[in-house]
Amino acid sequence: EHRKPGYVAVNPQGLVPALAVDGQVLAQSLAIMEYLEETQPLPPLLPKDALGRARVRNLALIVACEIHPLNNPRVLKYLKGALDHSDEEVNAWYRHWIADGLATLEAELQRPGTGRYSHGDAPGMADCCLVPQIFNAKRYQCELAPYPTVMRVFETCMQLDAFDRAQPTRQSVAE
Repeated sequence: EHRKPGYVAVNPQGLVPALAVDGQVLAQSLAIMEYLEETQPLPPLLPKDALGRARVRNLALIVACEIHPLNNPRVLKYLKGALDHSDEEVNAWYRHWIADGLATLEAELQRPGTGRYSHGDAPGMADCCLVPQIFNAKRYQCELAPYPTVMRVFETCMQLDAFDRAQPTRQSVAE
């Protein structure tokens, strides 16, 4: 439905998510999360201290800017369609960039600040970026064993009702 003219009129990118507020549309996940942090600060998505906020943004950006853009459906469709790559080649592309990004994230999560979640003992913005990417990695049958901290954080997130309800298998698909 996000490719239909009605939605594209709201969000010219034709991507999800989009959040309409007072006649303006925010159409990027991180912008939406920052807006929610500023207008609905409980529960917080960012820590109170500046260095902690910067670390959480760093972790979120690894996923949102380094992993996801190379593996989003538009890129995969282009590789397969316009560039005529086989399913095997597209899957190899996907797995390569997931492994590259998750290795970086795993290394970052080895640094001080990681707790039960990506940063500290409460879920935040970085976790909101991480969880959907792990579901994508699982869908493409990526090897996740090399990333024990990433997977521990993912599993901890999935114990929370909000993350559990948001997982792909619990979403309705419009016909």
